[in-house]
Amino acid sequence: MVSLTQFINKIKPRHKHRVITMGYAVAIVFAFVLSLSNNNDVNASVSTTDRTDYLLLENTISEGFDEPETLYPTERILNIKSLFDMVSSYQREKEIEKMLTVEKGDTFISMLTAEGISYEDAHEIYTAFKKIYDPAKIRIGQKFLLRGTYDNKLKKIISIDSIILQANNIERFILEKDENGKYAARGEKEELIAEVNSATGAISGSLSQSMNKQGVPNKIVSEFIKIFSYSVDFRRDVRKGDKFEVIFENNITKEGKIASYGDILYAGLILRNDKVSLYRFKDSKGNVDYYTDKGYAMKKTLHRKPLAFQNARISSPFGKRKHPILKRWIVHWGVDYAAPQGTKIFAGGDGVVQVAKYNGSYGNYVKIRHNSEYSTAYGHMWKIAKGIRPGTRVKQGQVIGYVGSTGRSTGPHLHYEVVQNGKRVNPTKIKASTGNNLAGKELKNFKKMVADIKGSYSKMFAAKSDTKIAKK
Repeated sequence: MVSLTQFINKIKPRHKHRVITMGYAVAIVFAFVLSLSNNNDVNASVSTTDRTDYLLLENTISEGFDEPETLYPTERILNIKSLFDMVSSYQREKEIEKMLTVEKGDTFISMLTAEGISYEDAHEIYTAFKKIYDPAKIRIGQKFLLRGTYDNKLKKIISIDSIILQANNIERFILEKDENGKYAARGEKEELIAEVNSATGAISGSLSQSMNKQGVPNKIVSEFIKIFSYSVDFRRDVRKGDKFEVIFENNITKEGKIASYGDILYAGLILRNDKVSLYRFKDSKGNVDYYTDKGYAMKKTLHRKPLAFQNARISSPFGKRKHPILKRWIVHWGVDYAAPQGTKIFAGGDGVVQVAKYNGSYGNYVKIRHNSEYSTAYGHMWKIAKGIRPGTRVKQGQVIGYVGSTGRSTGPHLHYEVVQNGKRVNPTKIKASTGNNLAGKELKNFKKMVADIKGSYSKMFAAKSDTKIAKK
């Protein structure tokens, strides 16, 4: 059995004084009632008044009370009432836990003040949190657990002891009040385990739908398409009956829940009799790229169709055409890809932004210089992506804008131009060179990795190996 002393020692320091005070108060009330009930049976020479004074002297806390010998009966009654009031005040406060969910229009501070917290305290909490996580980034549907003291009479939370904010599947931020009453925040990150998965299947309908049917998540499908977009036209090259293969990672928690999706380790496309196989490899300098099983890089200098919507059709080709608005024959110096409004537009290659503005008939327009030989231009954007301005360095595949119909345009599309040595050329016929191929020790390490993957997934690699891969 736990003794009273052991019980009190287990109580948190900041609550111990309350429990002790309540204990004393209950003892006083009990003693007072006992004295009244037993007074008629007392044969001692002590008077009723003196006995009550004695009990008060023995059980009460000296602080806040007059000396017992100076108390008159009415005053003693008032002091007993104050004890009841004290007990009542403690009973009306309780420790609570409450889960708050962010809704439209909410801010971190407004959610706290809605629970009864003063603006000053809410701002102090916000400031403490901001040192490791900006509460302004909270989004609709996000939850955080609030622990504090609730006042039953006021019907509100009067103080906060801690807040746990779940930022995502693996990361949470915790704010707690220290012994000095100051707030301090810290972060916790769950340790993840890499789980390798594979999928293969025939293509029927779109590639995305076919991969989804085999349990491949959308993020991996999108990355798969992006890897091959440098060499495959998904609208023209992929047909019903072709096959796909993919090996990818999941990052899972200790409980086995998927927290995030990792990298594609291998991607394969079997197009009629040709098989294109690409492997992810990180070299000794930390550079990551995809290579054929012989170590040839597949990432091209320029992207031929720099759109998230790879099924976009060519609505107007490069060359002479009758202008749909001007109604006369003029040279069309780019390729128009029809795509839904808002479709992401990617940088065709690594480079530096030269122009990013509204440019007359081009509408919202971006121009990127890739090297001394190549530049690309993008017109009629709905809007230019945040952060894209002259002088900004961009990476191939980075979002630079969104498909629209600004400027001289009849509908949403991307007008894409490629400039080679100052002359505009047909983007669909660029003979762009491949990236750096692997050699020496890097090639040896790469081939060992490929052998390990093929050994682990031998059935997947039974199909005919790649044949029409540019080797340079």
